[in-house]
Amino acid sequence: MQLLIAAVGQRQPAWADAAYEDFAKRFPPETRLLLKAVKAEPRGSKSAEQLMAAEAKRLEEVIPKGARRVLLDEHGSRLTTAQLAQRFEFWLGDGRDVAFFIGGPDGLDPDLKKTADESLRLSDLTLPHAFVRVLLAEALYRALSLRNGHPYHRE
Repeated sequence: MQLLIAAVGQRQPAWADAAYEDFAKRFPPETRLLLKAVKAEPRGSKSAEQLMAAEAKRLEEVIPKGARRVLLDEHGSRLTTAQLAQRFEFWLGDGRDVAFFIGGPDGLDPDLKKTADESLRLSDLTLPHAFVRVLLAEALYRALSLRNGHPYHRE
């Protein structure tokens, strides 16, 4: 199973790229974590709906066909680390790749949201996009470690 983060925005601060890569390299080959960053639509005279639609098209182009679609959204399910590890177990049993969608400054296109298998929230706070990538990579690594019996999360 492959885990893929499909995110709007190609240029991130060096610290964010380094932190993301630090977590991504820890994943085992059978559950690799990959990042597919797509170009944000240039802001200008276009409406937010037009911007999100253009970005959604780019996101669709980088995910594998048949992948489970997990949106990161402020209204998504709130999970603990242990619950995310259980979701990981389910995803592994499902046998499909899992694509996580991170929208641009205006969010994710409503039509793209309708195609989601599920949606998750990382925080009740609004987070910078660069930080979301790092936080998601760390949360997935922590959940995988817990699922594999590593005492990464103590209760």
